[in-house]
Amino acid sequence: MNFDLNEDQIAYVDLAEQFSAKELAPHAALWDAEAIFPKATIKKAGELGFCGLYSDPEMGGLGLSRLDSALIFEQLAMGCTTTAAMLTIHNMAAWMVSVNATSAAKAHYGEKLTSGKWLASYCLTEANAGSDAASLTTKAVKTGNEYVITGSKIFISGAGETEVLVVMARTGEPGAKGISAFIVDSDSAGISFGRKEEKMGWNAQPTRMVNFDQVRVPATNLLGKEGDGFTLAMKGLDGGRINIATVGVGTAQQALNEALAFVNERKQFGKPIAAFQGIQFKLADMNTNLVAARQMVRLAAFKLDNKHLDATTYCAMAKRFATDIGYQVCDEALQCFGGSGYIKEYPMERHVRDSRVHRILEGTNEIMRVIIARRILLKDSQAIL
Repeated sequence: MNFDLNEDQIAYVDLAEQFSAKELAPHAALWDAEAIFPKATIKKAGELGFCGLYSDPEMGGLGLSRLDSALIFEQLAMGCTTTAAMLTIHNMAAWMVSVNATSAAKAHYGEKLTSGKWLASYCLTEANAGSDAASLTTKAVKTGNEYVITGSKIFISGAGETEVLVVMARTGEPGAKGISAFIVDSDSAGISFGRKEEKMGWNAQPTRMVNFDQVRVPATNLLGKEGDGFTLAMKGLDGGRINIATVGVGTAQQALNEALAFVNERKQFGKPIAAFQGIQFKLADMNTNLVAARQMVRLAAFKLDNKHLDATTYCAMAKRFATDIGYQVCDEALQCFGGSGYIKEYPMERHVRDSRVHRILEGTNEIMRVIIARRILLKDSQAIL
């Protein structure tokens, strides 16, 4: 078992690190402070293939593995958590299109999405259908060669700025089997957006409600078959959980790097605070936990790439562990800064704010525990141990 990166992976990491350092890190504080959505920068990322990392090459994607993609997302998150997270969401939506769309839809949307010319939002959550996503009520009724969508979605990342929406809507019976997935142009007649939410973090991307009032969508924009929507959404979320976990790891690594630099420079009682055992123990625990989180994420990505029967459970475990650890490391890194960490002159408070939501989105960490517990309570639970 070899945990070292191969030459290709090292090249991916180097490219992402350079882009992150040049295009993301110098602007992250301003984007956060002024709630600027850096759409032009995301399009630059698209020019490097970062908007179609694991999408089908026939649609213009790079066709990378989830493991290779995670390596890239980690580096991007070290520059700007929020922008990296938006790229993961776009990649998830683009992948769903590349795998499940009709040939006509792939021809129309494919290259535009994988190149970053068009950006996509993922529309699943509703006011009364969060963790219980199978209870969503947005409806899609087929009329001739179209579907007519009515309903609303909340907490949609990028809404109002993205050109494409991947929307889950009910076409049939109650429950998961009655849900279908659609590609919807965000400028379609009948779509309106709520106010931009004022959030604790992730300020460099807009989050809005999306309302659908008799929105007409071509039948060719159906993803898969009617009734496939919930299954497709959950498959998308397996990868999405790896993505957001690795964004959490990248943010935490950056916080740790900054904390290491600070404790070596900051002096108290005549010596750098790095010389004090209390700080040393804190740093040792932060680093150890972060390495463990990174390896768990990479293991889950490997399981998903290889279509392991328990890939969903591995993704849930990685998401739960890495996002909890990522937030803890950021919080401890802020503690190393003392009062300076609480001041916006330093990036520590932004790392804490931005990493907090990772424990909620792509399925809350409480739901991750439900997924894990259900699996290990089966009679053949040894398979996951």
